[in-house]
Amino acid sequence: MPLDDVPAQPQQQAPETDEEVKPEPAPKVERMKNPVAEFSGIDKITGRITSFDVYINETVQFGALQVTPRVCYSRPEAEEPKTDSFVEVDEITLDRKIRRIFTGWMFAESPGLNAVEHPVYDVWLKSCKAKSDVPAPDTAKSN
Repeated sequence: MPLDDVPAQPQQQAPETDEEVKPEPAPKVERMKNPVAEFSGIDKITGRITSFDVYINETVQFGALQVTPRVCYSRPEAEEPKTDSFVEVDEITLDRKIRRIFTGWMFAESPGLNAVEHPVYDVWLKSCKAKSDVPAPDTAKSN
């Protein structure tokens, strides 16, 4: 087909005002830093699921694993849930050596995405919390 026979496409008109060009930006939702990360873990041998709270930069042992959250972010309750935590998980081997098996972000809304998978234990993030029933580390040391 010769170019002269190709039907002309209607031209789009350029926007006349800046309002047509720039969509209104969505208000930025600040994520909240929380002092406590709540995890769940399963012992695959017994089938027992345990939930446990860990204060930021503290370490809690779950079976042969040591779980240390470095930061835990969430959004206000009025917003779409989004909870994430940067976590380090170490394994205590049978010869009492500590081996890092996970370093990275865990997402409560997608627990299978970056959960810790171990031959005996799995660990995943459940939520971030402002407080816990577990005494804070400073309180526990002063008693």
